[in-house]
Amino acid sequence: MDNELNGHEAHESQDTHEASNRRNFLRLGLSSGLGIGLGAAATMGLMAEGDSKGSAGSKVKLMSPDGKIVEVDSDQIVDIPRSVELVVREGVPNRKFVMVIDLSRCKNARKCKNACSKMHYLPPERSYIKVEKMQDAEKTAPYWMPTPCFHCDNPPCVKVCPVDATFKTSDGIVSIDNTRCIGCRFCMVACPYSARIFNWGTELYALNDEQKEAIKPHESCSPHLRGTVEKCDFCPNHTRHDKLPDCVKACPNGVFYFGDELDDTVSNGDETLRLSKLLKDKSAYRYLEDLGTKPRVYYLPPVNRLFPFVDPNEHPEKEHHE
Repeated sequence: MDNELNGHEAHESQDTHEASNRRNFLRLGLSSGLGIGLGAAATMGLMAEGDSKGSAGSKVKLMSPDGKIVEVDSDQIVDIPRSVELVVREGVPNRKFVMVIDLSRCKNARKCKNACSKMHYLPPERSYIKVEKMQDAEKTAPYWMPTPCFHCDNPPCVKVCPVDATFKTSDGIVSIDNTRCIGCRFCMVACPYSARIFNWGTELYALNDEQKEAIKPHESCSPHLRGTVEKCDFCPNHTRHDKLPDCVKACPNGVFYFGDELDDTVSNGDETLRLSKLLKDKSAYRYLEDLGTKPRVYYLPPVNRLFPFVDPNEHPEKEHHE
């Protein structure tokens, strides 16, 4: 038995070593690729300068590959178009998941965050959902704004990933394959919503054997691999079986609606509504829509709010959870 255990441990150690080597190799390859790209851009710029034969334009300051600031004519700058085709993988057939968040109902009860942490085996103080204090103008009232991943139809995070670790599925969800992720965090920089978190490998992230058995990659949650990126996934282990995400079910005030755009219905667990009518009647909007990300999360404005705004940081004695 001891020999079998030693052999198993040695196999796990080898797998870990190979995974580490693969990530290091990809990081080195990525760095080399960036260096080559900069060199190619500089070469093309010199070629353009040689071909222009003295054409002049306005001066533009640029950084050379060796880190020096140089001044060149704008006419000498060659535009190198970069087209990234978004490859969509197969998701749940005939589904297009969508979420609607009613800001007039939110009072920062934090039940959604707790449910998200429990569902994804995260430490209690960590969650894939953030609840931000927002105030649109100096003289307007503040309000609470929950922000999950926005599962964009034009996701910049997917386009910048150098190893295809993050991807879009046909049912609208943006997923992460943590076994492919090399921890470069390009996706975190590209996401305008700051919806992703990085696993630094603290002990609180470790899953026990029972938890490891309970999860499946891309279905319930990240396997929490050290040095990889994680985020909200719309609880696809529920949604693929026509069940609501845990954040929706846990909210006591019906803030979150979840449903199917193709079926034109959403529900917060207490009521089921026609999606198109809800968005139209409540003047729904999408956060930072002008960026062209096409998020699959809609917001209903914080008008006729159900609760007064209370900031627990300013009034800890009035902190409430329901």
